[in-house]
Amino acid sequence: MATSLIKEQNDQVVLFEDKKGFCQMLKKLGDYEEDPNTRLVILKGNGRAFCAGGDVKSVLSFMTTGHWSFGASFYRKQLNLDYKIGTYKKPVVSIIDGIVMGGGAGLSLNSTFRIVTENTVFAMPEAAIGLFPDCSASHFLSRLPGFLGEYLGLTGSRLDGAEMVKCGLATHFVLSKDLASMENALDSLAASGSVDLSSISKTIHKFVHGAHLKKDSVYKRLDAINECFSKDTAEEMLSSLEELAAKNEEKWIVRAVKSMTSVSPTSLKIFLRLIREGRMLNLKECLVREFRASCHILRRTVNNDFYEGGRALLVEKGRQPQWMPSKLDLVSDEMVGKYFCEVDNDDDWEPLHLPPRPAAAYFAPSRL
Repeated sequence: MATSLIKEQNDQVVLFEDKKGFCQMLKKLGDYEEDPNTRLVILKGNGRAFCAGGDVKSVLSFMTTGHWSFGASFYRKQLNLDYKIGTYKKPVVSIIDGIVMGGGAGLSLNSTFRIVTENTVFAMPEAAIGLFPDCSASHFLSRLPGFLGEYLGLTGSRLDGAEMVKCGLATHFVLSKDLASMENALDSLAASGSVDLSSISKTIHKFVHGAHLKKDSVYKRLDAINECFSKDTAEEMLSSLEELAAKNEEKWIVRAVKSMTSVSPTSLKIFLRLIREGRMLNLKECLVREFRASCHILRRTVNNDFYEGGRALLVEKGRQPQWMPSKLDLVSDEMVGKYFCEVDNDDDWEPLHLPPRPAAAYFAPSRL
């Protein structure tokens, strides 16, 4: 078995129905990592979406039928899987030929090679339901040029395949119609036994298609994004955007303001602290902190925003959540700090323990 293929079990837009899917993928990855006959792993979705919110729906389902710790167990498995892929001993090629959000982003964007197409759409809109961009987002978004990571995480804005390659989230742009041929070529390469970073990259590059940024691409507005999102606080960022909107009515500015004034203010402040501190942390440290913050959200340590957002947008669909607090300036540093403390006096909680693993043996730079 020179090449091993793992398909995410999703039907249209559902990633996993329960944590069993994570356990199965962890086991397969563990088996392939130790199998001397497996030289390359390909990870791809089974449908039009790599992931588009199915993981969040699953957690909400656990919460409404059981204890908050069920959701924590779900996230524990998910983050272990992200960590496994991000520190994998063998090359992992993720093929993203559609929508990638949330849990799917954590899996695919920690891979060695991230292949995108003309169908790819990336976003991390978790703040809209009272959560925050997680699944290692504080790690991979904090590594983007300038303050693009802050912009994407705080506004939930979308990127297409060309933009993902340009900013480094993806490594190669391949047309959807050429993916099957690329997979066959990778399989032949693996069968030959000559598998290393250079040979894989050269094989994929044979199928690379010229990807061009659209005229209205946000990446062409990076100077303005840096000006707004380099501020110290979420309030200052929003104020800077509003000042810019008064002078310039470009769509990306209007959408950014609308998003930041409609999503959970608490979620924005949690993520801002995560990404700012995440720039100085490794993948493991970022995951541990994200898990801790997620547990506080599930336990309703400070507020009920996650359950309120899930009810309004995912269950009743289309209703405006009632956030508490309702505005950024009402969310104090003390409130935010509680999400970064260990959970006290709760026998159902334990920290995320990730096993020691070497840093990933493979790293592929992006190319456009």
